[in-house]
Amino acid sequence: MEKTVKAELILENGTRFKGSAFGYIKETVGEVVFTTGMTGYQETLTDPSFAGQIVTMTYPLIGNYGINLEDMESKKPYLKGFIVREKCDVPNNWRCEMELDGFLKQHKIMGLEGIDTRALTRVLRDNGTMRGIITTRVDDLTPSQIQQKFDTYTNKFAVKETTCEEPYVISGKGTHLAVLDCGIKHGILRDLNKRGCKLSVFPAYTSAEDILAVEPDAIFLGNGPGDPQDIPEITEVVKKLIDSGIPVLGICLGHQLISLALGCNTKRLKFGHHGGNHPVKDVKTGRVYITSQNHNFVVCDLTDEVEPTFINVNDGSIEGIRHKTKPIYSVQFHPEASPGPLDTQVLFDRFLKIIEEAKKNA
Repeated sequence: MEKTVKAELILENGTRFKGSAFGYIKETVGEVVFTTGMTGYQETLTDPSFAGQIVTMTYPLIGNYGINLEDMESKKPYLKGFIVREKCDVPNNWRCEMELDGFLKQHKIMGLEGIDTRALTRVLRDNGTMRGIITTRVDDLTPSQIQQKFDTYTNKFAVKETTCEEPYVISGKGTHLAVLDCGIKHGILRDLNKRGCKLSVFPAYTSAEDILAVEPDAIFLGNGPGDPQDIPEITEVVKKLIDSGIPVLGICLGHQLISLALGCNTKRLKFGHHGGNHPVKDVKTGRVYITSQNHNFVVCDLTDEVEPTFINVNDGSIEGIRHKTKPIYSVQFHPEASPGPLDTQVLFDRFLKIIEEAKKNA
């Protein structure tokens, strides 16, 4: 049995939580968030939208079904740290290929267990998302050293770190989508492809001219990490793509980038929406869907040409938009994550219907 290594989480407001380190033992700094999913910890670990963040799981026992490499949402995890109440050292599932601890070691990610994660969640809920340090130097860091670590932390380059390096194509005989990869989940690509879509995937900083050169039926912008206002050059590309006249569709960060390109605004939430139990209401039908979400920023200040399609039942924030006259449609939540489990999958079919109608009217 490995020797227990004492570790500590230090938050910006001075709150400290003492526990035990696991995974790859190294000091790490990141933005501390919590996610409320009872399952799906592997999808959480490998979702690029968590890049630069220390993720806290509110469900107390994590790792009980191990890690299955087929369920990866990206080629590797990009988060800075992983906090759990209790990790399971003896996973039991026929698809299990490795333990949680070994997975974190392999990808050099620091873990912290044994703290009161519910108490930490309350701190973040009441005070808002803040930076934190996980360290084994318990009671050994001076206030000036701690502040220096906070001051040097930045997450402005998260999209550049998570996007693909080169363009690639996923073959399909149906609708041809040009996908701008700002840190997109594999699940989104899978759900589009299983509907027959051909996907031409481009790195985040590709020019509009290069994207349009493949003559797609529509543009698709997926999820990704960070503040959309940190990547104005991508917003400018989206503006050009919108001006081309072909449909532009988006999810999560893609939704935010489309909104900025249309003249709307974005703002930071107090503690973000992370988890698989967020209710949103369809403005047109009044139906409420249970959705999976993972974002710290929301769209606001809609222009006269844009109208909301979905509203968050909990806080009234905008969860979807459409342009009143152009084939532009996007949502903040993740239909591919199947929280309902399948009720929001209809969004992908709605995307494809918009593209077909645009073709008829062209």
